[in-house]
Formats: sequence, structure tokens, C-alpha cells
Amino acid sequence: MSGRGPGRARTPFARRRGPMVPGEGPLARVPPVLVFVAVVAVFTAAVILGGVVGALLLGLLALGVAGLLAATWPRLTPGARAVRVLVLVVLVAIAVGLVFR
Repeated sequence: MSGRGPGRARTPFARRRGPMVPGEGPLARVPPVLVFVAVVAVFTAAVILGGVVGALLLGLLALGVAGLLAATWPRLTPGARAVRVLVLVVLVAIAVGLVFR
């Protein structure tokens, strides 16, 4: 069985073969300023709310950072990887700190 058939769901990139080229991904059309404002808003809300709710919001941000890190890992230089991993660790540390505050 080839795994292809009329009942199989199609994704936007189902026909793509090979690595993605920068600027062609699903987030390519999202303005960077909008993403920055959304991340700052969620981070601020999480810190203000605190407790478990704040930690969950920061956990969602951490999942997003981890997903982007995993997707871009092969293209990053070792220095860029280190900075992104550091950001992820700090985000998780703040989330854990909010739970015990």
C-alpha cells in the first residue's frame, strides 16, 4: 500500500519534496512585528497572572520556542543554537518559578 489515496488528508505542503527554503513556510506571511507583540503580550500576562495559569502560558510559549528550535536546528550556527537553547531554559525556569511564587 502506497499510503496515498482519495481518503487521505492533504496538507499545504503535501507535494513538497526536499528541505524548505526560507520564506516559504507557513509563518512566512505573518508580520514579524505581530509575532513580537503577541509574544510580549502573552509573556506579560503570564508574569502578571502568576501561579499555575501564568506557568501554563509560559509553557505554551516554551513549546512554541522548542518547536521553532527543532524546525530550524539544522540551519542554525552553534552560537545561534546556544542562544536559543538559553532562551528556552530561561523561559522554563521562569515558568517553574511562577508555580512556586
